[in-house]
Amino acid sequence: MLTRTVRLTGVCVFAAALSAGGCNGSHADQSARGQGSGARAGGGGVGGEFETTRDPPIANETRRAAGELAESRGAYAQAAEQYKYLLRKNPGDLRAMYRLGVVYAQMKNYPEAIATWKNYVRATNDSAAAYGDLAFCYELANKPQDAEANYLKAIAKDPRHVPSRVNYGLMLVRQGREAEARPQLEAVLKPAEVHYNVGAAYEALGRKEQAKIEYAKALETDPSMADAQARLAALRATAPATSPAKTQPAAAEAGVSQTELAPH
Repeated sequence: MLTRTVRLTGVCVFAAALSAGGCNGSHADQSARGQGSGARAGGGGVGGEFETTRDPPIANETRRAAGELAESRGAYAQAAEQYKYLLRKNPGDLRAMYRLGVVYAQMKNYPEAIATWKNYVRATNDSAAAYGDLAFCYELANKPQDAEANYLKAIAKDPRHVPSRVNYGLMLVRQGREAEARPQLEAVLKPAEVHYNVGAAYEALGRKEQAKIEYAKALETDPSMADAQARLAALRATAPATSPAKTQPAAAEAGVSQTELAPH
C-alpha cells in the first residue's frame, strides 16, 4: 500500500486502507457442493459423476481475498487480475475499484491508475476522498497541475478532509511554496504536527538544517512528541561539526515561513 507518513494517528495515502475481507464464499461453495451431491445421487452412470464433480465457481469474496493476499505479497499483477474480474462481474464494486487503483499505482501504471481513480470519483458521487486519491495519483505520475486541481476539488467538497489537506500541503512544501503550504496543514493538524510534517518534508528533500529547525519547533510546542525527538537527535548525531558562525544562516532561516505528517 502506498503511504505517506504523517505525524498523526495515521492518515492513509489513498482514501481508506481496506483490510482483507477474508473468504466469505463458504456458503456459496457449500451450496454448489450440495447441489452436486444431489445430482450424483440421482444421476447415476459415469457421465453424471464427471459432470457433477467439477470444481464449483470461485466465489467473489474468495477472489477478493486472493487479490488482497497477492497484493500483500507484492504480486500486483495477480492482484489486479482478481480485482478486474470482480469489476467485470459488478462494475459498481467500490472496494475492488479502490484496490485496483492502488495496485495500478504500485505498479507505476499511471494511465490505468488515473483512469481507475476517475471511475472511483464518479462511482462515489464526487466524494472528497476520491478526489484526494485521484490527486495523489496525479502527483505520483508527476502531473503537479492536475494534482493541485484535484486536491482543491477535494477540499472544496470537504474542507476538513485531512488526507487531502495534508498531502496537498506537503506537495506545496516540496515545490518551494511553503507559505501556501502552512495554512493547508494548519487547517487540520495541531501546531506541533504542522512543524513535524514540514520538517519531515524538508528532511526528505535533504534540507537538514531546516528540518532540524522544524523538529525543534515541534518539540517547543509539544515536548512529548517522541517522533520529533528521535528525528532531531538522529540529524544532530549525523551533522558535521560546524563553528557557531556557520550555524547563523540556518537560525536565520527559522524566520522564513516554513513548516510534514499517517493510512485512509
